[in-house]
Amino acid sequence: MADYDYDVLVIGSGPGGYVAAIRSSQLGLRTACVESRETLGGTCLNVGCIPSKAMLHASEYFDAARNGTFAKLGIKVTPELDLPQMHAQRLDAVKQLTGGIAFLFKKNKVEWLKGRAGFVDAHTVSVDGKTYTAKNIVIATGSSVTPLPGVEVNNAQQIVVDSTGALELAKVPARMVVIGGGVIGLELGSIWRRLGANVTCVEFLDQILPGFDGEIRKEANRIFKKQGIEFKLSTKVTGVTVKGKIATLTVEPAAGGAAETIDADCVLVSIGRRPNTDGLALDKAGLSTNVRGQIEIDHRFKTVVPGIWAIGDVVPGPMLAHKAEDEGIAVAENIAGLTGIVNHDVIPVVVYTWPEIAGVGLTEEAAKAKGEVKVGKFPMAGNSRAKTNHEPDGFVKIIADAKTDRVLGVWIVAVPAGAMIAQAAQAMEFGATSEDIAYTCHAHPTHNEAIKEAAMAVTGKPIHI
Repeated sequence: MADYDYDVLVIGSGPGGYVAAIRSSQLGLRTACVESRETLGGTCLNVGCIPSKAMLHASEYFDAARNGTFAKLGIKVTPELDLPQMHAQRLDAVKQLTGGIAFLFKKNKVEWLKGRAGFVDAHTVSVDGKTYTAKNIVIATGSSVTPLPGVEVNNAQQIVVDSTGALELAKVPARMVVIGGGVIGLELGSIWRRLGANVTCVEFLDQILPGFDGEIRKEANRIFKKQGIEFKLSTKVTGVTVKGKIATLTVEPAAGGAAETIDADCVLVSIGRRPNTDGLALDKAGLSTNVRGQIEIDHRFKTVVPGIWAIGDVVPGPMLAHKAEDEGIAVAENIAGLTGIVNHDVIPVVVYTWPEIAGVGLTEEAAKAKGEVKVGKFPMAGNSRAKTNHEPDGFVKIIADAKTDRVLGVWIVAVPAGAMIAQAAQAMEFGATSEDIAYTCHAHPTHNEAIKEAAMAVTGKPIHI
């Protein structure tokens, strides 16, 4: 047997990579993790999921104080925005969590190889000029912002920015244009809208949130419009020019037509993300990418090259931190000779706006394409906890197979939808029917009672509507 430096070498310390490294070491494998950032955690912890949620949470309080929500509750305040302090609490959250990963590496005896990795061969990588060998190598390099052709992002100028730059704005822009109506654009656009910006979202498709259930997309659009976000749907951006401190966008109908211009103090380019494979020298290991730039794998996360595995944003599937985490655990267990499985049919997705938007499983459109379905819906306006909290917007929607009653998908628009969706995901993981959920006692008063009522509505027997 060859003598390797490590049993497992993980490239990348994002949610997939650091979890894979920790679990590998817990299973008794000599493990190292390569990371080029000064801190661990990848995009998610450093410039993605975590800092954006810190800003979303803070901006929700500010908006509630300013728009009269606090006054309705009998709390009289005159809010004043301290943007530097809002950024400071964001940075503190990032510091604590990335530091926590470093602590977990030490606790679990995972060696951090600081630098950028590239393959030398199938069992050897070079990290900033020094080579290391491993019996198994896990590629977990994540993803980065997809550029928009013809539009130059310069985060330092804070005029045309990507998602990273949008978290660092030193002042609230008077006018912000978000290019892209997906999850990231809507979350970041919501932050700056709450803090005082006039926000316009330009989306090439005819509706926001591609991939989500159709009714959910329409409801989200309605709510965001009510909150003050303007939408230009079925519209493409053909150019962005910067003169002084102002950016001018040229847009035109996606189907063709007369162009118009929009001026903005800040433009956020948010049209998606792409796998990070540049610089890995995949060809030296015998690997290549598909037409979407992804590394193909089998159900055990093996690539076509023995000993090389891949997980997370760099492989096919939704680019979600929790998907990568589950894959990180599974790949480590597979490497150790155990059985690591991820059910990719039950991966929840959440938009952390106000209210939150969440879903798991099939949309109604996708479910109907497979066969006959039953659908139950319940409005949050009929939920007692939502009523007392002044959170009437949204609904719960459950899609079940018409013959077996097995739940195929659950979609929610509600303030705590991100927490509520976990119940739906767990029910689906155990193969629950809508009747199973309907006959499960739910605590009162809670938002989750809306899930019970929606399940009851599948058979046309909800109580509170």
